[in-house]
Amino acid sequence: MELILWRHAEAETGGPGTPDAARELTEKGRRQARKMAEWLNRILPDDCRILSSPAMRTVQTVEALGRKFKTDRALATDASAEGILQAAGWPDAEGTVLVVGHQPTLGYVASLLVAGEEQEWHLRKGSICWIASKADDEGDMPYLKAVLGADLVNR
Repeated sequence: MELILWRHAEAETGGPGTPDAARELTEKGRRQARKMAEWLNRILPDDCRILSSPAMRTVQTVEALGRKFKTDRALATDASAEGILQAAGWPDAEGTVLVVGHQPTLGYVASLLVAGEEQEWHLRKGSICWIASKADDEGDMPYLKAVLGADLVNR
């Protein structure tokens, strides 16, 4: 299985009374999402399963891909690392799963898989962390396949 964690792109700060889940992407965030989506679309398999938090900024980020996706409450702003892993089907799901979500939870997921414990790993807005788990002669250990910021895409 391969799990791609995509942090939503830059969002508005929101004014008084604006629900957190309603915050939208800024113009910079829309550019970040488009750039990363272009890169991802070149390499994602056609059968990639795509899950998104229902928050507006994550939905707008994943919409840049132009692919079918499913929103899942388990990926919302109050999600847990274990909840995200369960929604993605880690480690038993087949193929590739792309999860579009939030900090600090995506950092917790990455650190849990790679380091074995939840730590404060920071994923920048619009960036991805690609983790794979494949059996080899060293065991079935997850490993970092790629970490890429939106600012490095298409350079």
